[in-house]
Amino acid sequence: MTWTRYLGIDYSGAATADTRLPGLRVWSANADGDREMRPDSNAKRHWTRRNLWEFLDRTLSEPEPTIIGIDHGLSFPEAWFARHRASKDWSAFLEEIADAWPTDAPEVRVDDVRVGVVGSGASLVGDTRWRRRCEVACPGTKSVFHFDVQGSVAKSTHAGLPWIRRLRRAHRNLHIWPFDGIDPPRSASVLCEAFPTLFRDDYPAPTLTPDQRDARAVALWLRDMGAQGRLQEQFRNAVGGVPIQTLNLEGWIIGLAVPQATVSEAPR
Repeated sequence: MTWTRYLGIDYSGAATADTRLPGLRVWSANADGDREMRPDSNAKRHWTRRNLWEFLDRTLSEPEPTIIGIDHGLSFPEAWFARHRASKDWSAFLEEIADAWPTDAPEVRVDDVRVGVVGSGASLVGDTRWRRRCEVACPGTKSVFHFDVQGSVAKSTHAGLPWIRRLRRAHRNLHIWPFDGIDPPRSASVLCEAFPTLFRDDYPAPTLTPDQRDARAVALWLRDMGAQGRLQEQFRNAVGGVPIQTLNLEGWIIGLAVPQATVSEAPR
């Protein structure tokens, strides 16, 4: 059995977990075609982050092996772990951050945690100069701590990680790449970090919004790699160029391959 369903998610960290967000888009692709997914039968209704969790929970409960590419960071730079003397175990990191940033709770915004109104995330801040090795290697990416700028992934990351924990707890067989291993079993559903800019130009769709195009590009690229039998190659692209301990801690962006010299140093 191998993967037959591919999902691309353009994420949003705006507002609260129950706010309908036009910037949150989900696209599905398989051998028969592709389509945008909506939270219900009303084609004009947008997703909330809670709706998305419920959809992914249902999807991952089905037997069909699925690959999900999501557009937000799945970990922090190594410098953050050093500064906060945190365990260099990604599973422990996910638990700590989801507790500190309860952005999956009702009425909680990322900014509420940042200013100390709720949670303990304000005491676990990072420096905007800190970037993961994949961010150093990939032009156009920003630090997961660089809030309040155009194209920021910081809010998406801090709003998204508590939901990743929920998925991990609910679906023990879900393979979160590369933290659960570089080579996912072909029978397992997989979740990985995606950066739509890497694929966007290969899948033009001028009638769609930028967020729709990004979600679609991720889904179609994953599907095409699967159809060509190249997904395992893509999962292993960073191997040899990045120390395995860095991949296990900081993660990597699917589809990004770089020579070792490019990522040998990251800001501390």
